[in-house]
Amino acid sequence: MVVDTSALVAILKAEPEAAAFLAKLATAAVCRLSAANFVEAGLIASRDPTGAHREALEDLLREFDIRIEPVGERQARLALDAFRRYGKGTGHPAGLNYGDCFAYALAADTGEGLLFKGDDFPCTDLAPA
Repeated sequence: MVVDTSALVAILKAEPEAAAFLAKLATAAVCRLSAANFVEAGLIASRDPTGAHREALEDLLREFDIRIEPVGERQARLALDAFRRYGKGTGHPAGLNYGDCFAYALAADTGEGLLFKGDDFPCTDLAPA
């Protein structure tokens, strides 16, 4: 299963979907996170002045053995293609942002379902986790 930044942020902020996302992480055989999404989640977590979200993010990665996957040329090209097809400003209802495109690329590359929050990814050709 590929994890998008939105799912991690929902967990960190204890949003209503957090419990469902934690259950999905607990039952997944493999959890993957694009290195680009790791940075994105880390930037968001760093906004917490207490540092609690940064620590909680690292705890999540360890607890669920979420693998940070490097972005190689293939995924970079898939991310660019995702933006061309589904990106903000293209007129497509998905309106994927920069980080979304890397989650899309990893899920497309691995063929695994994507764990996410929001209305953007259902407008793409990816399967949800």
